[in-house]
Amino acid sequence: MNKGITTKLLQLSSRMEELNCLLSSETITSDLDNYRKLTREHAEISPLVELYHTYQLSENDIQAAQEMGADVGMREFADTEIRSGKEKLAQIELKLQKLLLPKDPNDERNIFLEIRAGTGGDESALFAGDLFRMYARFAERQHWQIEIFSQSLSEAGGYKEIIAKVSGHGAYSKLKFESGGHRVQRVPSTETQGRIHTSACTVAVMPEVDEISDVTLNPAELRIDTYRASGAGGQHINKTDSAVRITHLPTGIVVECQDGRSQHKNKAQAMSVLVARIRNKQMGEQQAKQAATRKLLIGSGDRSERIRTYNFPQGRISDHRINLTLYKMDQIMDGDLDELCSALVSEHQAEQLAAMGRE
Repeated sequence: MNKGITTKLLQLSSRMEELNCLLSSETITSDLDNYRKLTREHAEISPLVELYHTYQLSENDIQAAQEMGADVGMREFADTEIRSGKEKLAQIELKLQKLLLPKDPNDERNIFLEIRAGTGGDESALFAGDLFRMYARFAERQHWQIEIFSQSLSEAGGYKEIIAKVSGHGAYSKLKFESGGHRVQRVPSTETQGRIHTSACTVAVMPEVDEISDVTLNPAELRIDTYRASGAGGQHINKTDSAVRITHLPTGIVVECQDGRSQHKNKAQAMSVLVARIRNKQMGEQQAKQAATRKLLIGSGDRSERIRTYNFPQGRISDHRINLTLYKMDQIMDGDLDELCSALVSEHQAEQLAAMGRE
């Protein structure tokens, strides 16, 4: 284990002893805010310190086996113990490194999911509908909630654009690598010659910002327009100017919401999406600076970046960022995304570990 990691673990062990003393103090419960803060910190570092203690015990076991090997009669047994101990040590070290990786502060947040049809006309809109159903089914499997904020339906079916909020524990951590260009290869239902067409959609996954105040918005830089909603929704939604469009003039970001019955609700929803988009833009700029020093294997998440191809004739889904190909089209389109999401997270962790080793 490198010196930097060992130093960090020793510091955490020392801090753990301090926390145990503080939490056992009789006066600690008089300050509930501080008590909650300390118990939260204790819960966060406890798994690391316990695992480090296991690592130290394994080191001691190896040392004892090496001393035992000095006895010719015990050498074979000692060698077996040493090999086993070193394998265990390597596994523990990898777990420790992963636990020490910097945590994404957005991982536990809800998300805004945006899907837009791209090249391919009606077939692209149909594919956008398929993608939304895929994510909706995945959300159901996770027991998350989905609320559609805005949708623009295609005449042939599917969506020209759909924006939804996905609420649930760890939503961003599992879906944050879905941002980018998704390409589909299949024979459209309208194709009479049986030819395979290629279409594309873009997906954006943005963490919800807890407080709008987290992003500074100058009212003078916002243009808010109201208009009559179009499409499905009943008489009320089509007879009142309940739809809202907000334009952030400095960035040119435009958000429209029209699915709610009231102008007030649509404005609140549009504002929350706007804040998320602005924050997402800021995050993208920060990531671009980081990428200037090292290339992230997962990619930038930019919508123009083609990240995945869905080849229906071959039943094949390929993620181009990590060279992963799965032949389980039906299961994935029905929301079974666990294998894809886990592979992307693992690759991201591997890149972080490699970067940690270079520092």
